[in-house]
Amino acid sequence: MLFSPSRQDARRFFFDTWHKSKSGVTLSDLEQIVLSILIDHPEYHPILENPDVFMEQEWTPDMGETNPFLHLGLHVAIAEQRSIDQPFGIRALYAQLALRHGDEHRAQHEIMECLGEMIWHAQRYGGGPDVNRYITCVRGKLGMGEEDAPRVNPNDIGD
Repeated sequence: MLFSPSRQDARRFFFDTWHKSKSGVTLSDLEQIVLSILIDHPEYHPILENPDVFMEQEWTPDMGETNPFLHLGLHVAIAEQRSIDQPFGIRALYAQLALRHGDEHRAQHEIMECLGEMIWHAQRYGGGPDVNRYITCVRGKLGMGEEDAPRVNPNDIGD
């Protein structure tokens, strides 16, 4: 992996982007993408306003709350996937979901469920992320079945 930020680095990026936007500082392209995601989540604004309180905060499943930084990070991952159309076809599937719902944010959340499921499965059973599981899940949200031919998973290349 080329870039693997620590939990604190990732959180600091969200806090810094929010602070820069409030201060009128010019944002990088990535910060502009992140800011649009932050704006779409007003429920997290109080957290973003208090980095000293929330930098080390834990959000565990047994607490019954979603980790806001994980949630925001998944939005960023989906935005990146869409921008480069990787896995191939995700951009078109996203567009179909957004059109079906008339709401891009809802489409992102539908894809996020599939991305989260794929990550959970990879962590639970090992073997790395399964692009076929991911794409099949997204296609399922549209009432489509599996693709005709399975894809090669990136972690399988070179084996």
